[in-house]
Amino acid sequence: MRTTLDFTPFFRSSIGFDRMLNALEATSRIETANNWPPYDITKTGEDDYRITMAVAGFSQDELGITQERNVLVVSGQKAGEDAGQYLHRGIAGRTFAQRFELADHIKVVGANLDKGLLTIDLKRDLPEEMKPRRIEIADYGVPPKAEFTKIPAGKHAA
Repeated sequence: MRTTLDFTPFFRSSIGFDRMLNALEATSRIETANNWPPYDITKTGEDDYRITMAVAGFSQDELGITQERNVLVVSGQKAGEDAGQYLHRGIAGRTFAQRFELADHIKVVGANLDKGLLTIDLKRDLPEEMKPRRIEIADYGVPPKAEFTKIPAGKHAA
């Protein structure tokens, strides 16, 4: 049994978080039946992340990674059907498309396929204007410091 959460109280008391709350609401509606291929998500640094997917049996040409806005899609499709007669088939080779919702300013840095593990490195790259900065507080009792600009020699102020 699955319950959906009501985020309405948060919408009433927060400003600018509507996109995040909409994403949480959408996530609560998504069925989690698609758990193949298995994957891990690791935080490897302050702003660095890594997704590791077990894609045994897929070659580099049969895998695709696309990022569009804040969605990362990892897909795999086998090139040809193996015509062998199986007595038991335990290695899954079915087509898949795994979607990951990314936060703002998360970029794919690189991807690597080694020994059946697909590793995707991600990094949060905040623009300079979004990084924390110190704001000076003016004291009303003290006049502000005057900033003077030097005029190069030979030039006259207008």
